Order: sequence, then C-alpha cells, then structure tokens
Amino acid sequence: MKLSVMINYSGDVMAAANEAIELEKAGLDCAWVAEAYSFDAISMMGYLAGRTERLEIGSAIVNVYSRTPTLLAMTAAGLDVVSGGRINLGIGASGPQVVEGFHGVPYDKPLARTKEVIDICRRVWKREVIEHHGATVDIPLPEGQGTGLAKPLKLINTPVRESIPIWVASLKDKSVAATAELADGWIPIFYVPDRADRVWGDALAAGKAKRDASLGPLQTIAGGPVLFTDDADVPMKVNNFGRPMVALYVGGMGARGKNFYNEIMSAYGWEGAAKTIQDLYLDGKKQEAAAAVPDDFLAASSLVGSEGYVKERIAAYAESGVTHLQLTLIGSLEQKQQTLERLRSIVD
Repeated sequence: MKLSVMINYSGDVMAAANEAIELEKAGLDCAWVAEAYSFDAISMMGYLAGRTERLEIGSAIVNVYSRTPTLLAMTAAGLDVVSGGRINLGIGASGPQVVEGFHGVPYDKPLARTKEVIDICRRVWKREVIEHHGATVDIPLPEGQGTGLAKPLKLINTPVRESIPIWVASLKDKSVAATAELADGWIPIFYVPDRADRVWGDALAAGKAKRDASLGPLQTIAGGPVLFTDDADVPMKVNNFGRPMVALYVGGMGARGKNFYNEIMSAYGWEGAAKTIQDLYLDGKKQEAAAAVPDDFLAASSLVGSEGYVKERIAAYAESGVTHLQLTLIGSLEQKQQTLERLRSIVD
C-alpha cells in the first residue's frame, strides 16, 4: 500500500508543497495536487518534480473541459519528462459551477467527454496521428469549420512512458463502472471501507468485467486523518474537524433529490442523518448541520487511535481494495514525519 497526501487548492500551497518535499524523506510515496478554481495544479506539479527524487506526483483533479484532450496529454507527457516518469494524471468532470461559471465552457456529456479524453491521451502518448470525431471532441476540426487548414498531427517528442497512469474521480454508477473499465486508478470521495461495497460494489464489478487485462488491477485512493494516540478523547476531537466539509457536501452540494453526496451517506446506512443535515444546511443552519453529522460516520474513515486501531483500519482499507492510503497528517512537520515513519513500518 502506498502512502499519499493531498496538497489542497486553498491556503498556503507553497508551505504544503514544501512539507510534502520533506515528507518524501520519511517515506511518503505520492503527493496529489488539487485545482478547482484556484492556482493551476500543473505549476505546482512541476515544482514538486524539480524538488523531489522518487515521489509520485498526481493531479487530483484537473477537469476534462478547460483543457483540450491533446493539451492534457501534452502536459502530462511534459511533466513526466521533467519528473523522470513519476506523474499520475488525475482527471474528472468537475461540475457546471466551475466548468461553466469559471471557465465559460458548456458542461456537456461528462461521461462521454471523460472516455474520449482517456482514449485520446493514450493515443497521443503512443505518438499516433490523432484523428477523433466523437460525441464531444472533433480533432482535427471538421471541414467547414475554422480556416480549413486543419490536418491530423502526432506528438513531436517521444514520451518517457508510452502509458502514463490515468486516474478518474467518479461517483455515480455509470461513471464508476467506466472508471473501473478504462482507467488505471479511481478517486472516490467519502469512502468508508467497511461499507463501500454497498454504494459502488455493483458498478465496480460491472466495469472490471469489461476491463482490459493489460491495464492491470484498478488502483484506488482513499483515507482520512491519521494520528497515533492512546488518549481516548483525541480521536473525536480530530474527527470533528471534518464536520463542516461533510455538512457542506452532504447538505449543500445540490438541491433535495439532486445531491449525490447525500445519496452516498444514505446508501451507507445513515439515511436519517443525511436528510437532517440537508434540511438544516438548506435552511441556512450550517453549524447545526455540521453538528448533525454522525460521530460514527466521521470515525469510519478515520485512522486516529492506538497503533492497534490504526493497523485495523489500514487492513480494512486494504481489504476493500484501496491501494493508496490518502493521509491527513496532524501536528508539526516533525510529528508528521514520525507518524509517516510508523505508518511505513506497518504497510511495508
């Protein structure tokens, strides 16, 4: 199992990146850079590539609309060159608020767009001449559009790797099935290892049944806060920091009946709590909504407790198919390094 951290898109991103550079020395395997509508992920990925030696560097995620498929492929290939073959291309559809509201691009056919991006990227890296006319992408522009001078081209350079790992952030059944069929890795959210099969088991199985064996097993990244402690009061204190985010997503990301994060919590078995959180949040009672997030929901994805407890949770993640443990490390840099070293001894 690989150990990963996320470099968030808000706050002091340089401090977070420099911390990841130091954590490489303590055994960190991967750093993932988020984007949303903040600083771009690519700049930070290039910075990390130049400051690290073995750390895998991923985007988690860049959306499939604001860059053309060929630009995504070129960018990943360029980053793979400067990193010496350490890049993971994490992509996703994002949502209309970002794609249309910030980038001014129509949010159209997200699943079809994602599939076409995967196909085109892999063909670019193989230095194929790119000609693709699909549901969302036309390369080159068809006759009658533009100047009329378009012609199919192929990447000039030879990439470090012919196949850069593509990870897809997906949540709904059809997109999760497509991820399991076509992608190298899967990036879920609100992943509870003991109950994940209730939500995504059928979709994952359907996709894996169609999966090309040459792709190898599907990789999956998930995790939560981690801290070794024998103080019984500490786990809930740490877990409580996650309440506002859970309330925002479960309560505020979409209207009633149109919020998949709410549906995830319900499918896990917390139907009543999911409804209460949404009702409170949509009524403007955000603090009350956060307080309504069940303690056991927060604890289910937490790795805060004794060494025995942390080992049990790591085993649960591994049993559910997680290959990359996403860590929210707590404390000073020195404390985070110590935690990482203890985790390294457990997972190795």
